[in-house]
Amino acid sequence: MPQLVVYCHGFQSSPQSAKALATRQYFQQHHPKVRLATPQLPCYPGEAQAYLTRLLAPYQDWQLGFIGSSLGGYLSTWLQQTYGGRAVLINPAVKPYALLSEYQMELVQPYTGEIFQLNEQHITELKALDTPTLSAPENLWTLLQTGDETLDYRDAEQKYQHAKLTVEQGGDHSFVGFERHLLSNCRFFTEISVIRGADGCVAAPFGVKQAHRFCPITAQLQR
Repeated sequence: MPQLVVYCHGFQSSPQSAKALATRQYFQQHHPKVRLATPQLPCYPGEAQAYLTRLLAPYQDWQLGFIGSSLGGYLSTWLQQTYGGRAVLINPAVKPYALLSEYQMELVQPYTGEIFQLNEQHITELKALDTPTLSAPENLWTLLQTGDETLDYRDAEQKYQHAKLTVEQGGDHSFVGFERHLLSNCRFFTEISVIRGADGCVAAPFGVKQAHRFCPITAQLQR
């Protein structure tokens, strides 16, 4: 089964961030047959959701994986719960709509130069992507560092308590030394275990060649 991994960057970040570049380099060197998508996501939540939905539309029969940092971790949780597969979350935002509601002002995307302004509609769009109850949390791996200066790591620690959880002392919101985990992240995608999609169908895990499917903020969140 062909494989797609989508990397979702954080708020005010881009595919040119250090973690996105490290991820791209690792996959090119060690998993060249895996299609890795590192899109520049729209600034507005509803547009980002629509963009990701269009991106995934041609890959419904592929084995999916998601990697998301900060706000991208929030989006990756929604993606995994919606499309199945597995996700690795890096210092994920748990309730970004609460944090970003304080930043309803004109902002500039530092990588693209786009000028945009969030309003209540955008906050509502973001809240609509929340996942209060996690289905099959064993298909999520959350990486946290206690030195995160932007988000309280304990919020994610509680939300993902039944998922695979790694909590490192120190570090910061960018997750210092993320590249150390790329090998184990890929192994997580390729572990032999049941992966259940949002439709209740069960697929063979990411990386299995003969797979079968059985049916029945500003810069604060950028890293």
